[in-house]
Amino acid sequence: MTTFAALRNPKTMYNQQKVVVVLPAYNAALTLEQTYREIPFDIVDEVVLVDDASRDDTLEVGRRLGIRHLVRHERNKGYGGNQKTCYRTALDLGADIVVMLHPDYQYTPKLIKAMVSVIGEGLYPVVFGSRILGKGALKGGMPLYKYIANRFLTLTQNLLMNQKLSEYHTGYRAFSGQVLRSLDLSRNSDDFIFDNEMVAQVFYKGYEIGEITCPTKYFKEASSINFSRSVTYGLGVLKVSLFYMLTKLGVMKWRVLK
Repeated sequence: MTTFAALRNPKTMYNQQKVVVVLPAYNAALTLEQTYREIPFDIVDEVVLVDDASRDDTLEVGRRLGIRHLVRHERNKGYGGNQKTCYRTALDLGADIVVMLHPDYQYTPKLIKAMVSVIGEGLYPVVFGSRILGKGALKGGMPLYKYIANRFLTLTQNLLMNQKLSEYHTGYRAFSGQVLRSLDLSRNSDDFIFDNEMVAQVFYKGYEIGEITCPTKYFKEASSINFSRSVTYGLGVLKVSLFYMLTKLGVMKWRVLK
């Protein structure tokens, strides 16, 4: 049987830069194939799937698709713990550009080319796919309470961190290998707040983040955290931003930043 992986040229690169897409997966068996089919393999060299102790057939689907780099956590390490394995594996493969794509099909893989080109052409070392630029979030079905919380948190974060991002909370992100190698991700949480701690590290190192408009889809199979965990996450976001500001001012030294 011919697999999707066999249909691509394993030597393709973007401007002689190796592109690796990482898929942090948890119970993604129903959406993994649809996500994988849309990855632009004319510029993507490798795909890494990290299965965070899923209770479904995520790993088996990955094998059937012919994904060569499969990693399974025997116990669930959390969203942040999953990403740590994703980025470590991508760097071990010699990645120059790493794109994190959720395999739940909430974000379209069709934007990978645009995100890679921004980094590959030297415009920005980090790129976020923003659901807030334009009207993609509400149009795609983002719950109103999440949209309002997103806007409030982003405004507060921009004020505390002296930045101007449209969204800090997207899960669609691309990094140059140079940026990833300069960050000590082991210092970050294994939970959802990992994303914001990573943003703080990026800014603290002096890197800039570019953004592109990203449509999104909310549906039953797409992963999402519940209300109580959303509240915990929101409080954690505010803590990250405050600690970043105090560290920048020299009032304290936060362990996440160095």
